[in-house]
Amino acid sequence: MRVEYINPFVEISYKVLQEVLGGAQVTRGQLYLKSTAMPVMGVAALVGLAGDVEGRVLFDMTTDTALKIASKMNNEDLAVFDDLAKATISELANLITAQAVTKLHELGFKFDLTPPALFAGEKMEIAALGNTSENVEALIVPLITEFGKVEINVAIRERT
Repeated sequence: MRVEYINPFVEISYKVLQEVLGGAQVTRGQLYLKSTAMPVMGVAALVGLAGDVEGRVLFDMTTDTALKIASKMNNEDLAVFDDLAKATISELANLITAQAVTKLHELGFKFDLTPPALFAGEKMEIAALGNTSENVEALIVPLITEFGKVEINVAIRERT
């Protein structure tokens, strides 16, 4: 996985989170690799990528963190993870991904992206199916805020 593909997602995630959370402090945790088959924390927005590369970006957080972020973005206290909260987290993923892909286009990379798919629930696992001999590891970039941790999970490989 080339760093040129990952940096825009990390930079834009950091910037967008700061903006939508009203200037809240965002710090980056230690990066690590994970297999693509992995449990999610409770709420995950998944965006697929195609073009010069194939893969996906996953924005993973606990339900509590998602609810706090959605509340802040809507300027109201949301008590349950309802349709408004789901739409808000999907929009957050959309904002980040669209800006990152625009930045990658400016660098000469060509990508198409899918609309965010939102997954919410306990004990979920998202796994990449297909040719298991080409297991793609995901780079995980934890971003820590006062509202909780959001993990940016990037699994991209060049199309063969």
